[in-house]
Amino acid sequence: MFYKMNATEVLNALNSSKNGLSEEQVRESENQYGKNQLAEEKKQGVLKVFFSQFKDLLVIILIIAAVISIFTGDPESTLVILVVIVLNAVLGTVQHFKAEKSLNSLKKLASPLAKVIRDGKRRGIEAANIVVGDILVLEAGDVVPADGRILESYSLQVNESSLTGETESINKISGEISGDKTLADQDNMVFSGTQVTYGRGLAVVTSVGMNTELGKIAQLMNETQERKTPLQVSLDDFGKKLSLLIMVICACILGLCVYRGMDLLDSLMFAVALAVAAIPEALSSIVTISLALGTSKMAKENAIMKNLKAVESLGCVSIICSDKTGTLTKNKMTVKDLYPAENGEASKERLLLGALLCNDSSVAEGKVLGDPTETALIEYYMNTENDYGQVVADYPRLAELPFDSDRKLMSTLHKIDGSYAMLTKGAADVLLYRATQIYNNGQERAITEEDLNRIKEQNTAYSKKGLRVLAFSQKKMDKESLDFADEDQFTFIGLIAMQDPPREESKGAVAHCMSAGIKPVMITGDHKITASAIAEEIGILSPGQRAITGMELDELSDEKLDQEISEISVYARVTPAHKIRIVDAWQKKGNIVAMTGDGVNDAPALKKADIGIAMGITGTDVSKDAASMILTDDNFATIVKSVANGRNIYTNIKNSIKFLLSGNTSGILAVVYTSLMALPIPFMAVHLLFINLITDSLPAIAISMEKPRADLLKEPPRRSDEPILTKPYLMEIGIQGLLIAAFTLAAYYHGLLVGAATASTMAFATLCFARLWHGFNSRGKQSLFKLGLFTNMYSLGAFALGTFLLFSVLMIAPLQRLFQVTPLSGANLIYIIVCAVAPTILIQLARVLKELLHKN
Repeated sequence: MFYKMNATEVLNALNSSKNGLSEEQVRESENQYGKNQLAEEKKQGVLKVFFSQFKDLLVIILIIAAVISIFTGDPESTLVILVVIVLNAVLGTVQHFKAEKSLNSLKKLASPLAKVIRDGKRRGIEAANIVVGDILVLEAGDVVPADGRILESYSLQVNESSLTGETESINKISGEISGDKTLADQDNMVFSGTQVTYGRGLAVVTSVGMNTELGKIAQLMNETQERKTPLQVSLDDFGKKLSLLIMVICACILGLCVYRGMDLLDSLMFAVALAVAAIPEALSSIVTISLALGTSKMAKENAIMKNLKAVESLGCVSIICSDKTGTLTKNKMTVKDLYPAENGEASKERLLLGALLCNDSSVAEGKVLGDPTETALIEYYMNTENDYGQVVADYPRLAELPFDSDRKLMSTLHKIDGSYAMLTKGAADVLLYRATQIYNNGQERAITEEDLNRIKEQNTAYSKKGLRVLAFSQKKMDKESLDFADEDQFTFIGLIAMQDPPREESKGAVAHCMSAGIKPVMITGDHKITASAIAEEIGILSPGQRAITGMELDELSDEKLDQEISEISVYARVTPAHKIRIVDAWQKKGNIVAMTGDGVNDAPALKKADIGIAMGITGTDVSKDAASMILTDDNFATIVKSVANGRNIYTNIKNSIKFLLSGNTSGILAVVYTSLMALPIPFMAVHLLFINLITDSLPAIAISMEKPRADLLKEPPRRSDEPILTKPYLMEIGIQGLLIAAFTLAAYYHGLLVGAATASTMAFATLCFARLWHGFNSRGKQSLFKLGLFTNMYSLGAFALGTFLLFSVLMIAPLQRLFQVTPLSGANLIYIIVCAVAPTILIQLARVLKELLHKN
């Protein structure tokens, strides 16, 4: 708690002095406290990450199937299976190493060089060599290299937005502070990674490396584990159940074949064929392709997804924890209202003149440069008047008293209307206390109690709206110099209220979130009143909801927070640890949480959240590296579009899975049936290989290209624990698979009248063609009359290409030999087409009937 101690106590505690450390003390301090470097967690090697991709149970089953295929003389199946699983492992490895950059960016924040006093002499050293007890020399433009307690402050201002989220520079003091204070309120401390924007000062280093506030964030990032996406959880669960089912069925079929006297290798071959037919090898590839296509579309809409698997997490986001500054607001102070001392144009002009001249900002090449509060005053003037340069030239600054946080005032001296005048700006309470007169349209009169009460009421009204208020005054002078004793007996000329206003689109985006069943939560380092005012204006803080500070959050136990979190929409004056606690609390309630942010302080929470969203324009490298999504336009409304895309991607993936599983179910049922009935094998291994490559992949990819429905954002987000294999979903897969299997077996029996080879060819052709038709059914739950046959041209293209390849195999002699099919008569081909189209006709008729009944 160095901020509670005076300068002498701090120096004694750290065994230092204003002359700095000796070389011997530097070595002792380094041995005791360590170097000024951020530690990095041990990274996994490429091979370890690569082989970890093979831990999935479904992948293990495929590897076993590939091994058996080698021994049963089926190298084609072995090759296909191995290519698919190795490709997925490579993609997973690449994604892993792309995501591990956060700490490198944190290290870049540290200043490479720093100015210190050692042995009474000022010198420049590498930031990594700074030790606890060093005396830092801080000047405008410096990046603070370590945490420190300020010993001397000469109008020192530091921008701590990267740590606290506040845009305004903090006026730093050298005196001690009483009471417990949050990071944002420790005005006599400086922190590693922040930037000196004005003035100069001296500070003694209190913490280095991992013990700094920046180091604590790095530690939080090391400790924060990324959660699996809902789709990953669902697919893992689905893979285990499917693998178990396949193993049981294959074991039963293997036992049955051996029992009937079939050769063991032939029995194994049959079981492997069944495994290949049952396991949707294309599933992982389809999911990856769907996510990649969705990612490409989102990039065009200003949302860059760094992690493919996080795309679908957007579809079930139920909480968006948003930073205020720069995310919901413009990150730019703007004048909201003027309150001249008296009504009248002359009073307003004098107030604007005071705001323009008592101002350290400047204009260069059309851009206003300087402190955000002061630049807002100049920009307001330039938007209402066109003579900024002329006014500054007409009334040059003759003397000044710089702003400091103890006086809370700034004064400048000018010659106005032939006489000297001191213009002063500062905190309303301080300035009004010293005001004896009031400006009244060119005249000055004594200020009354009624005047003071009126002005104070207006100041209170502004403050309740979360506005930052500056008071302005003037004083006639008879000399061309200023001293602090002159700052008294002011003539009050008015108030100016400012705010970092909400983005124009924020209110609409928040409304869209709520209609989509998503709760927006504001988490900010700003003051509670300011945050609440913005949150109320854009609709986040609605009746029945409340705002709390970080200190109030500390007083809540985990159990109490769990009970009250649904009522809290705004968190103010928070630390990085608070942000993680808030995200964690929502996640424990089963919510999928998105977290937006742009500063270093946001990085741990961005990583902890199910989906971290960083600002592309104002965001730091650290926040971008920690996030899984970056908004290139820094627009909160883009998140809403991304949620719609995320929901659509998940829907398309689910439809693709349904297509794959219903098709595979039909193949399994056909194999199981013929096995139980002691009939010839309906499919050769090469047939199943063709089906998996052609009729699985092409339509499934086309299904993943389906456009989003207009009503997607009117539905509530799906539950994060909702499995893919719900009862209605399984029932639909079962019915569709049974239907396709029934017509496949009808064609098989028809071919069996000619012979086993013809039966096998007809079963293969019917199943293949039926699954191509089934691709249209799997585009959605509605009938094709509602979906539209031509709304997804990729689906038509997949059907056309698949049909061409299938009939090439059936008609071209070399391909007939390669794929082990026999030539078919015209009648048999017509029989195949009828049996293949029949399941789709029946499914579509059922949907049309359901839609008609629902309409009536």
